[in-house]
Amino acid sequence: MKNQYMITEQRNPKTIHIDQVSTIEMLKLFNEEDKLVAGAVEAEIPQIAKAVDLIYDMMKAGGRLIYMGAGTSGRIGILDASEVCNAYGVEPGRIIAFLAGGEEALIHSVSSAQDDKFMGVEELKHINFTADDVLLGISSSGTTPYVTGAMEYAKRLGSPTIALTCTSESELSQIADIIIASVVGPEAITGSTRMKSATAHKMVLNMISTGVMIKLGKVYENLMIDIKPSNVKLHNRRTRVVAQALDVENTKAEELLNMSNGNTRLAILMGLGGLTVNQAQKLLETYDNDIKACLRDELCQQEHQEGNHHPLFE
Repeated sequence: MKNQYMITEQRNPKTIHIDQVSTIEMLKLFNEEDKLVAGAVEAEIPQIAKAVDLIYDMMKAGGRLIYMGAGTSGRIGILDASEVCNAYGVEPGRIIAFLAGGEEALIHSVSSAQDDKFMGVEELKHINFTADDVLLGISSSGTTPYVTGAMEYAKRLGSPTIALTCTSESELSQIADIIIASVVGPEAITGSTRMKSATAHKMVLNMISTGVMIKLGKVYENLMIDIKPSNVKLHNRRTRVVAQALDVENTKAEELLNMSNGNTRLAILMGLGGLTVNQAQKLLETYDNDIKACLRDELCQQEHQEGNHHPLFE
């Protein structure tokens, strides 16, 4: 019986002859293997849910989320951290991602860096990592020394730890409090974990970070409401979000955004609750920026019962 511990390094019997088939057949083989990823991720939803709830609790209390990985796994962590912070207006420094080898490894392979068990520890010390923070280690094989060393350090500090791997048993699974093991099986090209394993990591991190953002109140219905309009596309998206939330034209949405000094959340509450800027701001402060909690407040309920709407909508 084959050892599942290093399944990421095993040969895939279904693709043994991939170098002898036509281009179409080759791509179909890739596609068939990729279809396995969603099922492997689905099987881990209970563990992913635990991770989301844990990270939410830690961040709600003021802690930080730290990703740590090497190679493709680390790059995916960098990608997720940078994108979610920008898309959801996360305060700088609340979600941080480390990649073995640093910035150079984003573009050029720095393979030896992943073997340094102490480098990850130094990265955590540099940001004053404490038990108030949570560490999520990403490693397809679950054996990367850069990651395992950091996880062991975090455990010694009493910090909660999460392992994201593609193996059912690994060194990381012996360390972490929560283990997410999306076992996608051997890669189409032996050991090329930038394929199925990386796809699984991306899917899981999408679920985790987006789930945490929803629980932190950065989503109203299915709309992002803490957009930082750093470019034209995001400026236009912010306007559309307000217009869609209130079912009004973009011009009305822009007027509310101008009145709220560009605060999407505030503009939506003003429109939904028929409130002034000051009234909406006080409610958001009272209910910790939770729009739906604000709408249940007596002031908003009274406005709705009286059929009042924001003057812009008259």
